[in-house]
Amino acid sequence: MSEDSLLVEREGEVLWVTLNRPDRLNALNRALVDDLRQLFRDLHHRRDVRVVALRGAGRAFCAGLDLKEEASYSNRDVSGLLDSQRNIAEVVIAMRRCPQPIVAMVQGAASGGGFAIALGSDVRLATPDAIFNAAFIKLGLSACDIGVSYFLPRMIGSSVASELLLTGDFIGAERAVQLGLVSRVVDADDLERQARAMFDSMLAATPVGLRLTKESLNYSVDAQGLEAVIAMEDRNQVLCVKDNNFDEGINAFLEKRRPVYATRAG
Repeated sequence: MSEDSLLVEREGEVLWVTLNRPDRLNALNRALVDDLRQLFRDLHHRRDVRVVALRGAGRAFCAGLDLKEEASYSNRDVSGLLDSQRNIAEVVIAMRRCPQPIVAMVQGAASGGGFAIALGSDVRLATPDAIFNAAFIKLGLSACDIGVSYFLPRMIGSSVASELLLTGDFIGAERAVQLGLVSRVVDADDLERQARAMFDSMLAATPVGLRLTKESLNYSVDAQGLEAVIAMEDRNQVLCVKDNNFDEGINAFLEKRRPVYATRAG
């Protein structure tokens, strides 16, 4: 990883990913963007990782784009600007494409690009001091950036999404959980324990079942209707039944024990 801006540690089948620029509130510089994009692209082919824990070092999750590094942003030509824009946007695209569930553990600020990365995750846990905002509009830009205008109205509805995008105002942890933007709010000293408990539950699923569930959830958001979703669900259930870990999942459930799955399955 470039300049240790991203720390990655595998613990069993969980990959712990830490944005590691605490002195800059984990703001996104070019090295960190490149590392994140490559990490999530590479995860597509990995079977040794089944869940991703995403967090920020220090007192913030991610404060967005590093404006000091990007001070000359407006001086680039259109082609250069498009390349820069696509580089960061592809981080979120890669997050949605990678088959592993991503759990964002948000403490402090998740602003701008950090907000987008939190929204691009599958589950968000937050500490009481967590705050979120689409900071782009406060910087002379449109608030619709890096997939935020796609994710936000689908999560919390168009009215509140419009409020947050048009104003750039912060939303705190308590309101975020009430709206369904985050799954739960937990004390900072209990965040890792609760995340681990969630990972443990996810890992009780078969490898192929977990992957297909994330895939189905993502596609269902944009499905044309109920019949399209059910057709996809039917296909996934047939694939799961034919997977060589299916019998182990059934037996473990009936015997009230922890399943032991073949590591290369799915």
